[in-house]
Formats: sequence, C-alpha cells, structure tokens
Amino acid sequence: MKGSMDPLEQFKDAQKQGWACFAPLEMFTTPTAARLIQHARVTTGQAVLDVACGTGVAAITAARAGARVSGLDLTPQLLERARENARIANVDIEWREGDVEEIPFADAAFDVVLSQFGHMFGPRPEVSVREMLRVLKPGGTIAFSTWPPELFMGSTFKLISRYAPAPPQGVAPPPLWGDPNVVRERLGAAVKDVVFDRDRMLVPALSVAHYRTTFERTAGPVIRLVEMLEASDTARLADLRREFDTLAVAYFRDNLFRQDYLLTRATKV
Repeated sequence: MKGSMDPLEQFKDAQKQGWACFAPLEMFTTPTAARLIQHARVTTGQAVLDVACGTGVAAITAARAGARVSGLDLTPQLLERARENARIANVDIEWREGDVEEIPFADAAFDVVLSQFGHMFGPRPEVSVREMLRVLKPGGTIAFSTWPPELFMGSTFKLISRYAPAPPQGVAPPPLWGDPNVVRERLGAAVKDVVFDRDRMLVPALSVAHYRTTFERTAGPVIRLVEMLEASDTARLADLRREFDTLAVAYFRDNLFRQDYLLTRATKV
C-alpha cells in the first residue's frame, strides 16, 4: 500500500509509474545511444550493463556491437518495449526490473556500466554511484549521458521543480549530473582518467506548443504534475506552460529543438 511506504519509496513508485509513457521518445534517443556506445568504447565480448535502460536503445546498440548485454529499468512497461525491440533487432539481452540504488547483479560483474539520461533520476547520487561502481570490474569503464543544468533540458527540469511538490529530503536534482565538476566530485577517487565530451540531440517539432504537448504526455516528471495542476490549479498550469514556451523558443529553429548534452567516461580504479 502506498500509505505504508516511506517518502523515498513513494518517490520511486511515482517515477516507476511516471516513465511508463516514455516509449515514443525512443526515436530521439536512438542516435544518441550510438554516440554513447562509441564514447564508452564498447567492444565485442565485453559484459555491459545498461542502467535505467528504458526501451533498450543503448543496450541493443551495444549488443549489435558484439557485447554481452544486460538491461536494468524500474518500469515494466519500458522493459516490455525493450524486449520487443531486442526481438526485432535479433539480439539476446538479459532484461531485469530493478533500481539503480539496488542493482541486482554481483560485484565486478561487468566490463562496462553505462546509462543514457537514466541513472541521473536516481534520487541519491551517492547510492547510485556506489552501486554502479560495485558491479563494475576494476579497470572497467563507467560512461553516461546527462543533461547540463544550464542548457535546455536542465533548465526545463529546474522550471518543473518550481511547480512540483518538493521531493523527499536528500533527493538531488537530476541535471546536476550534467555539471563536470559535480560528476568529478561524485565519482571521486574510485575512478581515474575522467573524460568529458559534448553532443547535441535534435528533436523535430512543428512548433514549441507541439513539443510541449509531447513532453507533457511522455516525460516522467511532467505527466503527473500536469495531471495534478489540471485537477487543482489550471491558472498555475497556464503559468507553467507560458514559462516553458518562453524558455523553449530560444532552442527552436527550423522545426528542430537543440538539446545539448554531456558525455562522461571514466575507468574504475
């Protein structure tokens, strides 16, 4: 029962349900998945874990590169889509339902642990880092893509946080994972040879309002917020949409949204 959950469990349950509608966005994250696999230097025969794998686009890309891949996600609906995607691509991947804060694999099980815009939503970064590094072999690679706080997606999540109920104590804002200084601090002395790069996701849309409408129907942190405001405070929802449109227009040109992101790679000591 939800009433018996502690605040952190309730937060995770809301995430689990909120991301269930993400699948339509996989068309935009598919090209960036290839970029992450290249950045992580995935090679044939490596054991790879894709954390918060969603519909499996990064996991499947790694498997097509010859890796032995496992995918982990909190949301059953996304794993169902991932299984179907893997079947169509004719690759064999082990899919697990689970939490980045409690990864259901043995210590030092993987050569590469990666995440595309996923682990950053784990509520407690120190726990996520500990778990991702725990299942990574010494000398193995941790790599991920994240949204910088100062750019479009990071600014969008900051805007959303001003309208949403406050998260439980200790929950960190996801876009902080897009700040190289924060990433270095969080990975700490457990890694060496930290490498950063940047790239851009281009998302087609007919207008800012078209993009916003899709975002409201597919992005986990937004779906429930919009539902809540539609039921309780339509004027505040109108304010949120107006602020979003003002923010977004600077990143929209020629029917494309520019969504720049950070890539990180490091070696476990």
